[in-house]
Amino acid sequence: MSSHLLQTTFIPTTPITLRRASIFPATHLRRTHVIESKIREIFMPALSSTMTEGKIVSWVKTEGDKLAKGEAVLVVESDKADMDVESFYDGYLATIIVPEGGSAPVGSTIALLAESEEEISLAKAKTPTSTSSSTQETQTPVAAAVTEEVVSPVAAAAGVSPSDVGPAKMASAIHPASEGGKRVVASPYAKKLAKELGVELRGLVGSGPNGRIVAKDVEAAVGSAASKPAHVGSVVGGTTVAQPSGAAPVAPAVELGTTVPFTTMQNAVSRNMVESLAVPTFRVGYTITTNALDALYKKIKSKGVTMTALLAKATALALAKHPVVNSSCRDGKSFTYNSSINIAVAVAIDGGLITPVLQDADKVDIYSLSRKWKELVDKARAKQLQPHEYTTGTFTLSNLGMFGVDRFDAILPPGTGAIMAVGASHPALVGTKDGRIGLKNQMQVNVTADHRVIYGADLASFLQTLAQIIEDPKDLTL
Repeated sequence: MSSHLLQTTFIPTTPITLRRASIFPATHLRRTHVIESKIREIFMPALSSTMTEGKIVSWVKTEGDKLAKGEAVLVVESDKADMDVESFYDGYLATIIVPEGGSAPVGSTIALLAESEEEISLAKAKTPTSTSSSTQETQTPVAAAVTEEVVSPVAAAAGVSPSDVGPAKMASAIHPASEGGKRVVASPYAKKLAKELGVELRGLVGSGPNGRIVAKDVEAAVGSAASKPAHVGSVVGGTTVAQPSGAAPVAPAVELGTTVPFTTMQNAVSRNMVESLAVPTFRVGYTITTNALDALYKKIKSKGVTMTALLAKATALALAKHPVVNSSCRDGKSFTYNSSINIAVAVAIDGGLITPVLQDADKVDIYSLSRKWKELVDKARAKQLQPHEYTTGTFTLSNLGMFGVDRFDAILPPGTGAIMAVGASHPALVGTKDGRIGLKNQMQVNVTADHRVIYGADLASFLQTLAQIIEDPKDLTL
C-alpha cells in the first residue's frame, strides 16, 4: 500500500539582501538573474479519516538520497496498518526531522526535500529543532530503558562496551544496515517477521523490487539455517534465531511493574471503546443448532472454505431480510439503511485488534468469500490493509468459539448498528418436539445493538432467521 505525501510548501532561500535590492535606484544595480531554490517540507500524511498522528516505522530512503515522484520514501504506522508513503515531487531527501520510531501529528513537518543536490546544505541549515527535540522529550523512562536493553546486546556482540557507544552509534547499531552504512530496504511484514523469528536483516539479499527484502527472503534465511545441524541458539546473519524443533515456544519476557505506553493501534482501539460508551446498547442471546452447518463445513472444507466465511455468509443473508439490523446511527438524530451488507470480522493481531471487511457478503459466493477472507487476514497480520478494507463494515462478527469460549458479550464499534459474539459449538442433550431426547451440537450467539435504532423485536426476528439459515444451510453454497 502507498500514499502520496501531502501538499508541501516552499521555504524561500533567497538572501534578504537580494530580495530587498529593489529599494535601491536602478542606476546603481547590475542586471542579475535571481533564482530561488525550492526546499519543500514533507508532512506527516493523513492515511485514514480517523488518523490524528502517525508513527514512522522506517525511512526507506536516507539523507542525501535522490527521490523520484511516486517513489516510496518511508513507512508510516497509522491507526491500523503500516503504509508505504510516496514522494509527491522529484528531488533529494535533504534532512530527516522525525527519526524512525518517532511520532508526529498529521500535517507536521517530518523531513525536508531539496530540489537539487547543492541545496541540501541550505535545507539542513533551515531544519527546525523544535520537532525533533519535542520528540525526544516525550520519550518516557520506560522507552529509554527498553532502548538500552535492546542496544546493549548488540553492542556486546560487536565487542563494544555501552560506555563507548554514543547516541548516534547506538541508533545505527540497532537499525539493520548493509555494507557501506546504507539501510536495508525491507517491507514492513518482512521486518515484523524477521523480528519474530530473530533473523538479522543485515546481509540478506532482497528479491523484491529494487532489491527490497520481502517475507520470503526472511523465511528462506530461516529455512537455510534449519537445514544445517545446529544447537539451540544457532546464528543467522549474526543473530541467535533457531530453537530445537521440539522445543516449546518461549513467551516474551515482561518486566513486572513497568508502565508501557499505548501503541498507535492501541490508542485507536482505546478511542473507539471510549466513544462506544456514549451509545445506548442492549444485548440479546440465542441458541442455534449447528449439526447441518458442521456437516456442510466438513464437506467443503477441502475446497478452501472457512467457518468464518460460512458464518459471515449466513449473517449477511439474514441481514438482507432485516435491513434495520444492518443500519447505523451516527449523529443521534437520524439513521441510515446501508445500501451494502459489509461484514466486519474481528481479528487479533500483534499489538491490537482489527476488523477486516468482507464487502457485499450477501452477494459473493462462499468460495470467493473464503479466498477473500484468507487474503484479508494475511494483509491484516502484515499490517498492510488499506483503510477501505477495515473501515467500511456495517455489521461486525466476533468469534471466540475456536478458543472454546461458550458465550461472551462484544462491545459495539462506533458507527455501526450491531455486533454479534459467537461462542463455541458443543454437544448438548436436546428435547425434540415429539418428546424424545437427542444429542445435538449447539452454539450461543449474543448480539449487542444500538437501541436508538434497533429494538428487541428486531433482533429477535433477525436471530430467528439466522438460526433457520444455519440449521438448513443449503442457501450458503448457492
